[in-house]
Amino acid sequence: MVGSSLRAHRPDAVYLSSKQYDLRDFEQCQHMFTRYSPDFVIHLAAKVGGVKANTDLMGEFYRDNMTINTNVLEACRLAGIKKVVSLLSTCVYPDDVSYPITEDQLHLGPPHGSNFGYAYAKRMLDVQTQAYRQQYGCNYICAIPNNLYGEKDNFDLDNGHVIPALIRKVYEAKMSGANSFKVWGDGSPLREFTYADDIAKILLFLMENYDSPEPVNIGNVKEYSIKQVVEYICDALNYQGHITWDTTKPNGQHKKPTDNNRLLDLGWSSENYTSLEEGLTKMCEWFTINYPNVRGVKV
Repeated sequence: MVGSSLRAHRPDAVYLSSKQYDLRDFEQCQHMFTRYSPDFVIHLAAKVGGVKANTDLMGEFYRDNMTINTNVLEACRLAGIKKVVSLLSTCVYPDDVSYPITEDQLHLGPPHGSNFGYAYAKRMLDVQTQAYRQQYGCNYICAIPNNLYGEKDNFDLDNGHVIPALIRKVYEAKMSGANSFKVWGDGSPLREFTYADDIAKILLFLMENYDSPEPVNIGNVKEYSIKQVVEYICDALNYQGHITWDTTKPNGQHKKPTDNNRLLDLGWSSENYTSLEEGLTKMCEWFTINYPNVRGVKV
């Protein structure tokens, strides 16, 4: 998803996926960098999923992401890459944290138990980055987004994140003529969401403007309730049915706001972020045109 957005802004770069190289295999990983000899790398590769996948595949998510990250940074070091920007996730932060979440709290406690395997693997990417900077003088940095959404997301109902799963639910309810659909919880939790195209622009901005060791929060810090998100999606898809809130299911954390002042101090403007309404409208339009040939939907 983010890689596709990057391509729109830097079509001259090389874009590779797991279809071409298995980054869990160090020989393949090293061969990739030897073949293309890049000067700069934006590291987005990861095994990702929603809460269910993270919980069910805890060990697999830890192992695969640890292997991918250690292989990528080591291959970059051996290839003499000038700079690496790696993408983390706000799940790396401790479960017990002070709000808004600042970068200096990253290692002050364990992450949430629902996805600690993935979270620790991502957190260790920051540790490896710091270690390589200290021993080898590598100009490697880490960026921390919050909840991402956008075209080419994963719309699997079990393994996708909240926005793509909701878009699919609403769309399929509309297409089937259902007069209602069900959403977990009561809709009250607050979340921050950042459009993938904004993240792509910020990563390119950091490549040019940031060389310090500390990680950087890069997400849009405006909060929306899950209820607002569902209503925006219903409006964007022109769905007139009823929302049923399944209050027997957990809400999760009520809120987890982040602080992006470090990014703003570099010169990025909060006005550069795409509003959730605008981003969801674009995403829903794309989904409608491309359904069912989208990731996570089996025909």
